[in-house]
Amino acid sequence: MNKMLAVVFGDEKSAYEGVRALSALDQEGSIDVNQLAVIKKNADGTVSRERVDDEFPVWTLGGTALGSVIGILGGPVGVAIGIGAGALAGLVGDLYNSEVDTDFLTNVSTALTPGKYAVIADVDEDWVTPVDTRMEAVGGVVFRVVKSAAEKERRAREAAARRAELDQLKAEHAKARTDRKAKLQAQIDHLRARMEKKLEQDQAQSKQSEAALQARVQALQKKADQEQGDAKAAIEARITRLRDEYQRQQHA
Repeated sequence: MNKMLAVVFGDEKSAYEGVRALSALDQEGSIDVNQLAVIKKNADGTVSRERVDDEFPVWTLGGTALGSVIGILGGPVGVAIGIGAGALAGLVGDLYNSEVDTDFLTNVSTALTPGKYAVIADVDEDWVTPVDTRMEAVGGVVFRVVKSAAEKERRAREAAARRAELDQLKAEHAKARTDRKAKLQAQIDHLRARMEKKLEQDQAQSKQSEAALQARVQALQKKADQEQGDAKAAIEARITRLRDEYQRQQHA
């Protein structure tokens, strides 16, 4: 099951112990770590990304759910108990992209006080005990949430709405008087340009997702080539699951 994890630590040393523990769980096959980042909450409420050794294959966070979560946690408004819908209005885009709910973000933001560190990870996890046990042993407080398909659903609704608007404008243009046709055509052209731009953005995001998958598969295949027997078979099974999940998402 694809989840977002946030593990909050009191200091930098513990955070990196948490990274090593997640790496060990990934190598054991208890979880699949798809993306991972370490952040620090600064005194001014922003967050900074900390250096992590190149142990996981996917580090490009722009446009990803993980990047959106980090952006929300370090934004000028932030997410905290008591924030109302109006204050969250400016974060709607990031909230959709994050594929997580506001309860998760509120809980993490509340725990991540200035001076603390957090390991944020996109993982595939079937059982919670392995992660919880390892993180508790190194002083981490674990927050997790199952990722949703909210962003993909939102894009589909927006695309349908734009198509309906375009059809309405075309119908009106066909019946309009000569003096109105030019203005309506300008609106049609503007909407088409918006639709083309959104299509390009969606295609770019799809390519980014595919690149992330390929990086993950290559890293796992490298591990598989170094193993034998059951260990090798387990890693190859993880590769198959990753590819199957990607295909399901593409055709959902």
